Amino acid sequence: MRTVLVEVSGESLPLARAEAVAAAEAIGGQPGRDGPEWGPTLVSVELPDGRSGRELADRLGLARRVLELRAEPAAVDDVWPELATGSRSAAVRRLGRPSSGSQDAGVLAAGRAFARAGGRVDLERPDRRLWLIGQGPGRDALFEETAAIDRPAASARRMPTLPFQRPVALPPRLARAAANLARIRPGDRVLDPFLGTGALLAEAGLLGGRLYGIDRDPAMVRGALRNLRHLGVSAEELVIGDAGTAELTDPEGNFDAILTDPPYGRASSTGGESARAVVERVLPRWAVRVRPGGRVVLISPGPVAPFRDGWRERLAVPVRVHRSLTRQFCVFERAREVTTTSGGTSG
Repeated sequence: MRTVLVEVSGESLPLARAEAVAAAEAIGGQPGRDGPEWGPTLVSVELPDGRSGRELADRLGLARRVLELRAEPAAVDDVWPELATGSRSAAVRRLGRPSSGSQDAGVLAAGRAFARAGGRVDLERPDRRLWLIGQGPGRDALFEETAAIDRPAASARRMPTLPFQRPVALPPRLARAAANLARIRPGDRVLDPFLGTGALLAEAGLLGGRLYGIDRDPAMVRGALRNLRHLGVSAEELVIGDAGTAELTDPEGNFDAILTDPPYGRASSTGGESARAVVERVLPRWAVRVRPGGRVVLISPGPVAPFRDGWRERLAVPVRVHRSLTRQFCVFERAREVTTTSGGTSG
């Protein structure tokens, strides 16, 4: 395992920090070890190999870059020859203040040291992107950016760019964060019983999930299918019907995750049923088909507790999703089966 830092973005720091850890776990990593407190926008995680930094960056929605420590403050002067080997170029900046280099004594000193070691400072197209993170007055640790998050790609999936549109939809970065909280891996079976425009299933599909969805509105199902196709994502099965009674082709198939943003408010059709009643009626029906260790990620107007025995609440974070509209991102995990001494199982 190797330790890296994820610089998360500011849409919601608690949600972004939880996403970074869950995304690392989805690719075989784990939360980082106890260590220096780098600050609220940096999350330490451990990854299984050298390729995982890029893989992690490709998953994340609420982040900016993945960083690897090159030198603690006392050892920064010792690493410049290695970093400059072969007259390589580098951009040196301070994390959190990337445009302040011309007035930053630490950044200027680092650039001079890199040049003395045989390197070349290039702020436009550098071979390496190096970042200083302060650990006290005059004490900077040196990190290298090993991968950047493709934030423009998420912006290209916003509702105004899609063929089927509705006035209010979950932004793609938040939808990606929800999919990561579900720890979706390639081949996982993912269900959204309140399909809507397909925003959540789209992000799950881009992570390699096998997609199943239900919605009572035929226009929504047809529109979601158009959006998924537009994004290059295919669904295993989309069903028109009430998720409390509708069935999929395989009535006994299990799921690795449920990922859903149920209908709320005047613009949503709940058939006259209250939003809470819909959730409490529908989700337990499908949750029994989530495998042990699988997750339900539910986006709701406020705190909810739709499950009892065998489930653990992992996260409940309020997030502003659209202007004054706030939603609670809730993560529930099903207990893993444990083999007993008598040969049975318990959950």
